[in-house]
Amino acid sequence: MRSSLRRVRLLAATGALVLATSVSLTGCAQVVDAFNNLQNDTVATPAPNPTASTVEMAYDSQFTYDGSVSLSYEVAEDLEVRVDVWAADPKRTSEWTPDAEKTFGFAVNVYDHRVDEKAVLTQKRRVYLSLVSITSQLSQSGLVQNQLQSPFQFSADPRTLVPTDTLRSDRGLLLNSFQGGLLVPETTIHQLPADTYGITLQFALQVWVEGAADDDSSFSQQTVYQVLPIAIFSPDAATQ
Repeated sequence: MRSSLRRVRLLAATGALVLATSVSLTGCAQVVDAFNNLQNDTVATPAPNPTASTVEMAYDSQFTYDGSVSLSYEVAEDLEVRVDVWAADPKRTSEWTPDAEKTFGFAVNVYDHRVDEKAVLTQKRRVYLSLVSITSQLSQSGLVQNQLQSPFQFSADPRTLVPTDTLRSDRGLLLNSFQGGLLVPETTIHQLPADTYGITLQFALQVWVEGAADDDSSFSQQTVYQVLPIAIFSPDAATQ
């Protein structure tokens, strides 16, 4: 009788694990589908980023583990667009709780690996950034009924965020100039529902990419995206 009971419990646990995995994968697919529908332009799909597998976390987040993360896209062969994101205040991500103000900074830059970093601009394939958009999605335990569709949103023409003498054109802000790319030193995620244990930021960047160096007729437009999960801790856990 005890043996039969153990087999029933084992089958039930296995079924729950399969169901949980299916739901998780379906959620990821929905995020990617939503991002693909933001624009009808060509989308450059990034390779998955490694995760901190050696650390068990309630919400898997490389950003939370390290306090910063680099999200990389290859928009053309050996041409990389990189988004760097870091915790600004609090810098200790274990203090990112639902009620607290959670401030981060980010920068967008481009690297043409076919030429030396100090090469003149005419030797590099130019990349212009015309729009930065960030939306968000919550992960909640279900204890709070009021759901926020997108608790954090950010959308801007990058030309409005930099000094007026920064290199630009009708295509947007030039990322690979001597002045550097786009820097947003601080933006804040405000109060979240009390049962939030994670928030996923969804970056969408509209860029114009030069096909060949110093060839103004070779530009094409793309929308590239990246997904950034961030763990949110309960106030009790943050003070431990």
